[in-house]
Amino acid sequence: MVDTASRTDSTPAPKVERPSTQAHAAEATPANTPIDSSAAPVVDVAALGRQLLGTWPDIRLAARERAADPAFQRIDGQSMAEHRERVLGQLRLLVESGAVHKAFPKELGGEDDHGGNIAAFEELVLADPSLQIKSGVQWGLFAAAILHLGTTPHHEKYLPGAMTLDVPGAFAMTETGHGSDVAAIGTTATYDPETEEFVIHTPFRGAWKDYLGNAALHGIAAVVFAQLITKGVNHGVHAFYVPIRDEQGEFLPGIGGEDDGLKGGLNGIDNGRLHFTDVRVPRENLLNRYGDVAADGTYSSPIASPGRRFFTMLGTLVQGRVSLDGAATIASAMGLAIAITYGTQRRQFNAGSDTDEEVLLDYQRHQRRLIPRLATTYAQVFAHDEFLVKFDAVFSGEADTDDDRQDLETIAAALKPLSTWHALDTLQEAREACGGAGFLAENRLVGLRQDLDVYVTFEGDNNVLLQLVAKRLLTDYSKQFAKADAGAMARYVVAQTADRAYHGTGLRRLAQTIADFGSTARSVHELREEETQRELLTDRVEAMISEIAGRLRDMRKLSKAEAAALFNRNQNELIEAARAHAELLQWEAFTRALARTEDAGTKQVLTWVRDLFGLGLIEKHLAWYLIHGRLSPQRAQAVTAYIDRLVERLRPYALDLVDAFGFAPEHLRAAIASGAEQERQDEARAYYAAQREAGTLAAPEKAERPRR
Repeated sequence: MVDTASRTDSTPAPKVERPSTQAHAAEATPANTPIDSSAAPVVDVAALGRQLLGTWPDIRLAARERAADPAFQRIDGQSMAEHRERVLGQLRLLVESGAVHKAFPKELGGEDDHGGNIAAFEELVLADPSLQIKSGVQWGLFAAAILHLGTTPHHEKYLPGAMTLDVPGAFAMTETGHGSDVAAIGTTATYDPETEEFVIHTPFRGAWKDYLGNAALHGIAAVVFAQLITKGVNHGVHAFYVPIRDEQGEFLPGIGGEDDGLKGGLNGIDNGRLHFTDVRVPRENLLNRYGDVAADGTYSSPIASPGRRFFTMLGTLVQGRVSLDGAATIASAMGLAIAITYGTQRRQFNAGSDTDEEVLLDYQRHQRRLIPRLATTYAQVFAHDEFLVKFDAVFSGEADTDDDRQDLETIAAALKPLSTWHALDTLQEAREACGGAGFLAENRLVGLRQDLDVYVTFEGDNNVLLQLVAKRLLTDYSKQFAKADAGAMARYVVAQTADRAYHGTGLRRLAQTIADFGSTARSVHELREEETQRELLTDRVEAMISEIAGRLRDMRKLSKAEAAALFNRNQNELIEAARAHAELLQWEAFTRALARTEDAGTKQVLTWVRDLFGLGLIEKHLAWYLIHGRLSPQRAQAVTAYIDRLVERLRPYALDLVDAFGFAPEHLRAAIASGAEQERQDEARAYYAAQREAGTLAAPEKAERPRR
């Protein structure tokens, strides 16, 4: 039988207050949830805050100071037209403040600081997600494409205008008919050797460039991605610098477009569509770092493989996914800071007292809604910083091998989906947890949820990105046996068969059940061990990939149609395996951050947060662990019981954990997180206390009924 005393004890838990000293923490922590020690720890909020700032703390703090300036913040209630013009003006303020050139070469006035640039850029979400994304379009896409896909002549000719915003630009990759499948775009760039020009053409409506920031109004030029055709051969997608408007803001000959109009969010960005009718640009406008065309039309490239060339070109623009991962994590942290602050002040129902109502966060369900999401956000913060360090190493040239770039692309495709999905889930749950107050625009949650919605399809649809991760996992798996002899393969098959038999017969579960019999404490003991969590999370990834690889093993022997059908039948499981891999990356990053935490009290609380994250992943996938024999029913029940105890244990530290994010009132700008709710509650409690003291409080009807 599973011990559920921690959830069924009828004794009211002590009122939970914020622990500030060892003694205070011991008083505040619910007495019926002893987990790891009798001495309740205290969190060093300042030290934890510094740790959460990551590898570029000073740059993040400077960016947050900028985001706290009302000049960079959104004004709620503005029309779409007003919001667009405000954001364009804010971009000019960013240029004036020197905030946007960190990633550019020093010889062009930059700092060659790629990681610091992204760190600063992500923090703009605190001011207005529209500002963050529009600045990303200008400097992270348009200017970055010139920098990374062009060569010195392009840098000298086009980067100064892009960097100073003298030339607002669009990044014309996505088409109405092709979003994530960039390789299949329809726009063509056909070389004419007689005039030494490329002819940019949109052959059908589905090939219109779509959803482009700066395209509807402000863009003067665009980096246009098109199929490069010369001498009758299509060499695949390449990028071209194309002027699109004149000085009066009118489209140049052969160029047309439309305004995308009102969107579900990010309406400070002038998204629009572009199309081209035989628009001629000079041969030199080809951004030719990875592919060039000579005057006579001869094509050349330093990368022989068309596929590798394509992915290398796209890989240079991976910073978009990096920044979305970071910005989505910041948005999740903002939502939780608002909801948890409100939840510790707002009171509702008086189940445990004749006089006082309970604060929302003292209810178990409220804790379960918010604290596990807080644990996931912490995991994302630590994983993102490692991701950003990897990005900086690749783009600075410190670790810039082909393998390094492939690893970076895989990490980006793994983490961006999880963080952006988590942001939507967290902001929605935070909104609901704040009731009607959460639905008011002044409290930011609905606006953030609307603006972050498109992040899940920005820079690649999340499911498509995870499929890329899965393919990489399968490739790495197959490489293990690329040079294996028959004996090695035989030993592997035997090991796999034995493992399958061991799990499949229930022996493992039986052993767990015997070991755990009659005691949740025994079940819990292993689950909270770091190595047990690592084993369970790793085993799931490896087992899923191994099983899918086995099904796909003979795919090369099939016809193209049959192979596609076989892959499609396994697509859902592939994506789930990739997601499991990304969750493991986050757990491992959290565990490494935990090892670096020096303050003992903070480390204990962070250990509980890490365990909550890890066991939450196991609870989410309990069906898999049970079906595949990795957990006995006894231990599976213990997962949920222990999570409930962890959540209750972490309740007194909820404010510390969100305060460590370091957001000032100027960042959150939510009335319900400003202390106003606490003032209202204090006023109400003082009113009723005074009435009771004076004997003027009316007696409730039920109390006046005569007994029979």
